[in-house]
Amino acid sequence: MNAIADKIARPTGLELMQALVAADTTRRGMSQLMNFQGGAAGDGWMEFVAEPQAAHLNPLGIVHGGFAATLLDSAMGCAVHTTLPAGVGYGTVDLNITYVRAITPETGPVTARGEVLSRGRRLATARGSLHDANGKLLATGVTTCMILGDNA
Repeated sequence: MNAIADKIARPTGLELMQALVAADTTRRGMSQLMNFQGGAAGDGWMEFVAEPQAAHLNPLGIVHGGFAATLLDSAMGCAVHTTLPAGVGYGTVDLNITYVRAITPETGPVTARGEVLSRGRRLATARGSLHDANGKLLATGVTTCMILGDNA
């Protein structure tokens, strides 16, 4: 395949994230470890749904803060990815998480939503929120991502 045909054949970031949501049976890696799956994706936003489990507990018996941080990092980064053309990626440069409420396995399903605040040629900023099934805010986040690729 030549370079032009190769780029045409690749999905855009939004197409890739929508395919991830549609194929929720292909969970692997971090999503399998953290027990989350794609909930929904649109231009400039992404949602993941997760179920905290006993395996996510810290020594104090509450869900480790890394659980919320991972969900928010994933949702915010993937929100940035929805704005990218085919063949262009991103990497997290900065991540700031604020914890509002403790999470336990009894919290039940949680939803992390990331939304792009600004996207330039090389940097993008996104914010995120993590809510329980009743809409209670559990954590918030802000990230800066570096756009990686020639077609940014």
